[in-house]
Amino acid sequence: MKKFAVFASGNGSNFEAIVTRLKEENWDAEVSLLVCDNLEAKVLERAEAFSIPSFAFQPKSYENKPAFERAIIEQLRLHEVELIVLAGYMRLIGDTLLKAYGGKIINIHPSLLPAFPGIDAVGKAYRAGVKVAGITVHYVDEGMDTGPIIAQKAVEIGEGDTLETIEQHIHELEHKHYPSVIKELLGLNSRGEKQ
Repeated sequence: MKKFAVFASGNGSNFEAIVTRLKEENWDAEVSLLVCDNLEAKVLERAEAFSIPSFAFQPKSYENKPAFERAIIEQLRLHEVELIVLAGYMRLIGDTLLKAYGGKIINIHPSLLPAFPGIDAVGKAYRAGVKVAGITVHYVDEGMDTGPIIAQKAVEIGEGDTLETIEQHIHELEHKHYPSVIKELLGLNSRGEKQ
C-alpha cells in the first residue's frame, strides 16, 4: 500500500477532499500522517475524525528551520511516507526537507502559474481583472511556487463574479482535481489500484 503525508496549516478542506476521495474510491493507498505547523488549525480536528495520525508542532519552539524539518523527517520515516502533499501549508519547504524528499513533494497553488505566485493569489488575480483563473499542481523546489508544473485547470471569470465566487470556483477545482493528480503520481489506476 502506498503511503503519503499531507501538510496543512489551516482549515483543511483540501485534506478532507483528498481523504474522502481516497476512501470513496478505495485506493490502494493511505494518508499515513498529517503534518501541521499550527496547533489551533481545524485540519487537526479533521484528521482526528478520520483517525489519521498527526504531527502538530510550533516552529518557534525549535532552534531553527532545519531543526523542525529534521523532526518532521523523523515522523515521515516512522510513517513510511513516499510522497508529501502540501495542501494549504503556509511555509516554504527548506533545504533539509528538500534534500530528504526532493522530487517527492507536490503543492497545489490557486493560480495558473507562473501568474500570481505566493500568498493571496486569488485576490491578485481578481484585482488584475483576469478573465481566466485556475489552479496549478507542481513539484516543490527551493523557490516560491517555482517548481515544475504537473497539471493545471482553468476556470473562466464571469462578469458578475466577485472575489468570493472566484474563491469558491477555485476551491471546487482544487477538491476535484488535486486527488486525481495524487492518485496518478502514486501510480494508481482509475480504480485506485497499483498499476
